[in-house]
Amino acid sequence: MKSLDIPKDGLEGLKQNWRVDAVAGFLVFLLALPLSLGIAKASEFPPAMGVLTAMIGGLVVSLFAGSRLTIKGPAAGLITICAGAVTELGGGTEGWRLALGVIVVASVLQIAFGYLKFGALSDFFPHSVVHGMLAAIGLIIFSKQIHILLGIDPATLKGLDTIQLFEHIPDSLYHEDPRVTLVGLISLVIIFGMPFLKGKYVKKIPVPLVVLLVAVPMTAIMDFRHTEPAFDLVSIGNFWSNIGFNADFSAIGTFVFWKYVMMFLLVGSLESLLTVKAMDDLDPWKRISNSNKDLMAVGGGNVLAGLFGGLPMISEVARSSANINFGARSQWGNFFHGVFLLAAMLLFIPVIEMIPNTALAALLIAVGYRLASPNEFFKTYKIGAEQLTVFVITIIATLATDLLIGVGVGIVVKFIFHILNGAPLKSLFKPHYEISENDSVYSISVKEAAIFSNLIGFKKMFAQIKPGKKVIINFSDAKIVDHSFMEFLHHFEEEYHHSGGQLSVLGFDYFQHFSNHPLATRKLTPGSQTRYEVKLSPRQMELRKFADANDFAYFPQKVKTTLKYKNFPIQQGNKIPYEENILSMYGEFGKIESSDITVQEGARQFQNESPITIVQVSDIDFSVPDFALEPEGLWSKLFEGVSGKDIDFAVYPDFSKKYYLRGENEPEIGRFFSEPLIRFLENREEIHIECHKNRLIFFKKRDLLEPEEIHYVVKFAEDFMQLAQANLPGLAK
Repeated sequence: MKSLDIPKDGLEGLKQNWRVDAVAGFLVFLLALPLSLGIAKASEFPPAMGVLTAMIGGLVVSLFAGSRLTIKGPAAGLITICAGAVTELGGGTEGWRLALGVIVVASVLQIAFGYLKFGALSDFFPHSVVHGMLAAIGLIIFSKQIHILLGIDPATLKGLDTIQLFEHIPDSLYHEDPRVTLVGLISLVIIFGMPFLKGKYVKKIPVPLVVLLVAVPMTAIMDFRHTEPAFDLVSIGNFWSNIGFNADFSAIGTFVFWKYVMMFLLVGSLESLLTVKAMDDLDPWKRISNSNKDLMAVGGGNVLAGLFGGLPMISEVARSSANINFGARSQWGNFFHGVFLLAAMLLFIPVIEMIPNTALAALLIAVGYRLASPNEFFKTYKIGAEQLTVFVITIIATLATDLLIGVGVGIVVKFIFHILNGAPLKSLFKPHYEISENDSVYSISVKEAAIFSNLIGFKKMFAQIKPGKKVIINFSDAKIVDHSFMEFLHHFEEEYHHSGGQLSVLGFDYFQHFSNHPLATRKLTPGSQTRYEVKLSPRQMELRKFADANDFAYFPQKVKTTLKYKNFPIQQGNKIPYEENILSMYGEFGKIESSDITVQEGARQFQNESPITIVQVSDIDFSVPDFALEPEGLWSKLFEGVSGKDIDFAVYPDFSKKYYLRGENEPEIGRFFSEPLIRFLENREEIHIECHKNRLIFFKKRDLLEPEEIHYVVKFAEDFMQLAQANLPGLAK
């Protein structure tokens, strides 16, 4: 368990964190290399130009960015724009060079947007519209890459729109290349199968690396180089001689040129800003990024990429999430990922040219699936039926027209919903509120409507609130509060609690919630007080029965955790926003509490949720040092440099072999783990234990527990605490 002192920036940060940042950068490089090649090829760019963009994002942009943990590089979300620009501007080398001119102009405007502090404009776009746009992009990616996976010549697909590409799938299945398809299908099995493998460290293995470790030997054994068409393997060519002034601005006077300038500017900036915001939530140190500075840095990187032949870059969500998960502490993680990409292009181009395009297509199909998976529809529906309606309409409009029109249609539909549900026209863009302050309390009364289109004004007001005070927000005089505002309020509450303040929300008693989701849109319904009807699931009924039989108090509802698990290793690089099914009682050694938590790894469409039942012991009347204990395996050894040094005991080799123990205060931890405690752990089933600020959590596995398993962990915790207390004279008080 690492110290949570905030890592330094700049050269001091490099000196302090180079080891962990280099490890994270290397692992991200393994993820980024195949994705950058695949994204470039799908974008109608030379494949290696995707790597060029990622190199610039790492080696150059990392030094000037306003965010510390994001990875800059090409993104799947821009594939359709890049491919569309190349095609509409003439196709081939000519279309590529003219598209580069578009990228450079859009990038200059992106720098201007950051300078003018337009970073907050991302708040104007409703989440359902943004997710709908990305889902449409996911479908477009799938519609083309499925043919590549089957070994179909990309040249035969030229000129087909998304609907035609879907209609063409049966024909491609009929004419598929069996050997190429086999490699592609095995790649898909790896991609979609690995997430089902249990284990904290297994999840850290870059899936694209595993795909390449399987696909490249398969193509070598089947001799693709001599038995398959050239389009089935990646072609780099003379990469370094192709880097030069490649941008062509001769189409600057055309409508198509400026249409794509606006698309690159809008979608690229929006995606980048949303990723920066999401990564701030995952940052273990809760640092707040400078979104405008980051936008300018990305714009500068895009100018370089566009001039020399590369794709546009953004702060990419999947690689940024992985960077945090791999233990990165500063901007040098992004820098090192660029260093390793540079080394690959200097030394390993012949190896890279052994990569089959069907494997890259499989990776992109997986990205497309993430963007447009059934789970995205379900998650949107859980927030509210109106969210799903806007989401689906945005998808349909985008597929039928283009991204700009699709987003515009989605926003118009969202406005219509808000007006029909009581939002006054005068409040659509201007926030109405009253705020007063005394020595220790801010009182805020929200009037009329708090919705996505006036959120920027509300954010300016909230930005003026000083940390460390109590904030009371009253919605009694509001008519509608939408999901975008509720999500902003949720994030503000978390950040304000971290700064030492308190926040209370009042006035929703007579509001109708559009769903049971805690952040759902709600509108005022006078005379009808909100009632919450709790219907217990079969699991909850079992837990209630267990609670009654074992003298636990039981609370089934979902509640916010806020600071409860702050700085516990289980939350490092993850989020635990809620817990439910809370069983609690007071025992001999303090308060014992079992609950079901949901650990959110990653962000946005690349977010994975792991439900875990934990047992927590708090209100302890003796001192316990901070530590983390988990079963030791191959991957814990490999990631020791990231997670922390393993504390071994020479006189207890069985314990040291069985468990990975880490913590900052090694002498105190050594005193705490007495011989009886070590023998107890040696002779019991393996378990995870974490302690932070005199609170301990125990969990048996990264999954939900049945009542009898909860009983086992509770008994384990009680026995553990009894032995720890018996060692009390040796503890640091």
